[in-house]
Formats: sequence, C-alpha cells, structure tokens
Amino acid sequence: MAATEDITLQELHVSSQHRLEEHAGQANLEDTMQGKEHKPSEPLHDEQEEWMPSRKYQTALLAAGFAMTFHVIGINSIYGIFQEFYTSPATNIKGTQGQDALVSLVGTIGTGLTWSGSIFVNPLITRVKHIQWIMLSGVLIMSLGIFLASFSTELWHLYLTQALVYGVGASLYYFPILALTPAYFDQHRGFALGFILSGSSVGGLILSPVMSALISHLGVGWALRILGIWNLVVGVPVSFVVKKRGNVYNSRRTRVDLNVAKRGAFIWQAFGAFLQAGGNVVPTYFLTTYSVSVLSYSSSKASLLLSINNAVNSVARITMGIIADRVGRQNTLIVSVILSAISVLTLWPFAPRPRFIAFIVSYGVLAGGYNALLPTTIAEVYGVQHYTSVNGFIYFIRGMGALLGAPLAGVILGSHQRGLGTYTPSGTSAIDLHMLRTKYNQVAMYDGAVLLAAGLCVAYVRWSDARYKGRWQWIA
Repeated sequence: MAATEDITLQELHVSSQHRLEEHAGQANLEDTMQGKEHKPSEPLHDEQEEWMPSRKYQTALLAAGFAMTFHVIGINSIYGIFQEFYTSPATNIKGTQGQDALVSLVGTIGTGLTWSGSIFVNPLITRVKHIQWIMLSGVLIMSLGIFLASFSTELWHLYLTQALVYGVGASLYYFPILALTPAYFDQHRGFALGFILSGSSVGGLILSPVMSALISHLGVGWALRILGIWNLVVGVPVSFVVKKRGNVYNSRRTRVDLNVAKRGAFIWQAFGAFLQAGGNVVPTYFLTTYSVSVLSYSSSKASLLLSINNAVNSVARITMGIIADRVGRQNTLIVSVILSAISVLTLWPFAPRPRFIAFIVSYGVLAGGYNALLPTTIAEVYGVQHYTSVNGFIYFIRGMGALLGAPLAGVILGSHQRGLGTYTPSGTSAIDLHMLRTKYNQVAMYDGAVLLAAGLCVAYVRWSDARYKGRWQWIA
C-alpha cells in the first residue's frame, strides 16, 4: 500500500467519454483563457491517428504498465522485510540492529522520492520528445540502486543506494507510463488504468514471500542482486513500449493554478495527504518487525502476513470504487480514512496473534480506500483541467509525508532486541514482553492519531468544496 500508491480504476473516469474533438476544444478554450492564439491551420489528421492505436499496441501498453507497477510499487510495499532483516541480529549492516528509526528512513526515502519526483518528472515529460529515454534512464538508475545496495556494509551505504539512487530511478520509471497511457484509450481508460495499477498489489503479494525466501537461503546480498537484475531485464523492454504522441501531455497543466492553490480545500487536501501518507506506511513497515519481535513469528511467516495485507488491499481498491460510485467518492474516502485510523487504535495495541491478523486484514481493506479514490476526488473537486497539476503536487506532498512517518514511529519504538520470548498457544510469552509491547502500543497510538487527523482534513475538504461550489450534495 505503499504505496502505492496509487491511481485507480476510477482515476480518469470523469474524462473517459471524451473524444479527440473534446480534447482539442478544451485545449483551444484554455489557450483563449490564457490569451494565446490557436492556429487554425494546425492539422488534426496526424493527432487523430495517434488517438486510435491498434489493439496490439494497447495490449503491449497494458502489459508494460502492469510490469512497471509490479516492480516499483511492489518493491516499495515490501521494504518491511528488509527492515526486519537489517534490524535483526543477522544483519550485515553495522550499527543497525534494533535501530528501526534509522533503518526505516531508508525505505521512506525511496518511497518518498518515488512519489515526490512527480513534481520534477511531469515537466520533464513535456520537454523530452522521446519519452522512452526517461523511462530507460529510470530503470537503469533504479536497478543500479538495488544492485549496489547488495554490497552495503554501513547504514549510509543504504541511504545512498537503496534510498536515494533507487528512489530517483523509480520516479523516472513510474510517472511517464501513467501520464501517457490514457491518451491511447477511449472508452476503456478506466479499465486500462485499473489493470496497470493492479500490478502494484500483485507485486507486493508475490515479491514478499519470494524476497523472504531469497534472504533466508541466499542472503540479503544475493537477494538484492537478483532483484536488481530482474528489474533491469523486465524494465528495458517495458521502457521502449511507451511513446509520446501528439500534444497529449500539455506543459500548461504541470503547474498548479494560483486560484486553485488559494482555495481552502487545496490547502487542507495537501495537509491531509501529508498526514495520510505518513500514517499509511507505518503498519506496512512495522508489521513484520512486530510479528517477529513481539509475536515470535518466523521471518517467513511474517512475510506471509505482509502478503495477506497486500492481497486484501488489492481487492479493496476495486470494492471501494464500486461503493464510491453509489454513495459518493468523497464520502467513501472520508469513511475509509477514519475507519483505518480506528482499526489501528483498537486492534493493534497489545494485539495477540489472532487480533493482529484481524488488524492486518481490516487495515488492508480500509487503507486501500484513500489510495484508490484520491485521484478521482482531485478531478471532482478541482476539475479535469487542473487534474494533472494538482495530482502531481499532491503526490509530491505525499512523498514528504511518507518520508517522515515511519522514522518518527521508529524513534518512538527506540532500540530493542528481536525475539525476546517464545510465544505459546495461550497467547502469553515465556519472557515478559510488556515493555516492548508498550512501545509498539505507543507507535499504534501515534499512527492512529495521524490517520485520524488526516480523516478530519479530508472531511473539511468535502465541506469546503461544497461551500465553494455553493451547494451541498449528500452523494459526492
């Protein structure tokens, strides 16, 4: 869930019925509003052909997008497995045992840069003619970061490779295909984006047990090398599938309009995105460490729990979209964020094994609502003409939130030992784990409070948007 970030089946639903003529008309209208002359002599024939790609190319584009999100968001969502290893007694990194705050910062930098890079990658897309080179450079940089991380022996090595280099490459690889794919679909844009982004949850579902097994049998070094090489092998052909056609990605739409930025809804939307991203990564990053250190699960079983979380999250995104179509997207978004906070506050603290599994499932279901519906609500609140600019800025803010959320939880948790006791069927421990449980309880309280504040922010956005438009609608 990282990550996921993420766009959904409904992300561009509001514009799914638009045809080439409507896009051309919209562009003319925007030019007129900005005092620019539209040249009537510009031919439309070439652009029209570009808006009608072959089914073969559309199929290739869907496969390429699925593979991209499988790796980028999938890898981001399973960093908890690496964190559990780096902070365990078996770690190969000096000074990281029990240091969750410092180690979680590696993952949050990578995830944060993946999202925050939108503010730089989106304008770059408008300036580069051959978009394949942006994606190819992203694949190379991302794979290099993963591969070089396998040789790390100091924490700063991980910051440089698995965090900084990886994050920059992941952003370059991630955004071009999502920005340009909708131009090649007409009536089935929602399906196209939904199929592509389903790769993120499938990636987390599959990569979690695979990477856990590789670390257990071959060591973290070879696990990272295999992952880096595999990412490169898949990513190179994916990069050459996407093509930039016509004027489908307009540079005017990469900057937030000043009038939009001044709206109260925009300010609170950004603040809510910051808080939700910070709170959202905490359960996924600390799920595996809690399972091993408090519940005395093995690392392989902890990775299985993470896979379960990703599996229910993928199903929830589709389900939330269906519910949102009936009761309103903003309404569903608000309820999902608030209920996700309640699940953290009520199910995680002092959770024994059965209740923790219930928390994993419930949080996976509820947390998917925000990731699934945020892009669609952005289009509804600010209009389709402002979607790209606002969405890019909001994801930049989300990256900043993700960067801070997990490390602050790590500071609360502090340094501790793994596997202090042996878990018994009665739900107690042979050694007193009360102090460690108390620390995780504090992490849960912190995370729940952050998510609850995010829920209040999105609720205010709902009210502010209704006031701005001069009408209240129960279904919105």
